[in-house]
Amino acid sequence: MKKHVSVHGHDMAYVEMGQGRPIVLLHGNPTSSFLWRDVMPALAPLGRCIAPDLIGMGDSAKLPDPDAATYTFATHRRFVAGFMAALGLDEDVLLVVHDWGSALGFDWANQNRDAMRGIAYMEGIVRPLAGWEEFSPEATPIFQALRSEAGLGMILEKNLFVERILPGSVLRDLTDEEMNEYRRPFAAREDRWPTLTWPRQIPIAGEPKDVCARVQAYADWMAENTVPKLFINAEPGAILIGAVRDFCRGWKNQSEVTVAGSHFIQEDSGDEIGAAIAEWISKEGL
Repeated sequence: MKKHVSVHGHDMAYVEMGQGRPIVLLHGNPTSSFLWRDVMPALAPLGRCIAPDLIGMGDSAKLPDPDAATYTFATHRRFVAGFMAALGLDEDVLLVVHDWGSALGFDWANQNRDAMRGIAYMEGIVRPLAGWEEFSPEATPIFQALRSEAGLGMILEKNLFVERILPGSVLRDLTDEEMNEYRRPFAAREDRWPTLTWPRQIPIAGEPKDVCARVQAYADWMAENTVPKLFINAEPGAILIGAVRDFCRGWKNQSEVTVAGSHFIQEDSGDEIGAAIAEWISKEGL
């Protein structure tokens, strides 16, 4: 059963289990708190696990009259900050982040440094990309198309991110029940805008400028701070590979584990991810 809270006048849904100090799990595109269903049970004995649905996604409210400027990184970071404030999550926070949830989490952590006790991350956005040569070669043609006028038809008409990119980035076959849960928030054409705007916000080759600036700011901080970190490396991985993986492997006070998966690694190795985070929390005394 999901809980709900009002954030900036809009309903945000979240899953909560366990008690104690907060463990906040942030998903990315095109998923929801559903992505964490196999990870949270291992963490619930260790704290108050909270997994929100980002605004416009999962069971959270849709913003009115959406267009290309509605579900930007700036909008999402405002709602994440509002969500954290509404639930009183302002100290001893441990973040577990993935995909765009990592950018939102790293940015929130950078703005709330004294509130942090640890960050576990996987397949995330750890710094701006210098160019497309640092992006996944297999995914580059699709993501370049999504950033063009062709993206409108690919997403709004064909729901491509849910129907193709999501299942194509999971090593196993998702069941009909699982796919239907991922489809449900984006059944209507106008509800699919978040899944189009997110790929257009990827900080690459200096664009978008505001996102690149935010991501660079937290990348600089993450490279120098001593907040305990757990890097969950994916094998074979999809976006946190190559030079960007080399970059984050240089972060201080960091442990690393490897699990099987391409991008949505919670779908392939959810139990293993939960166990690895739980072991790290216990080992580090977090």
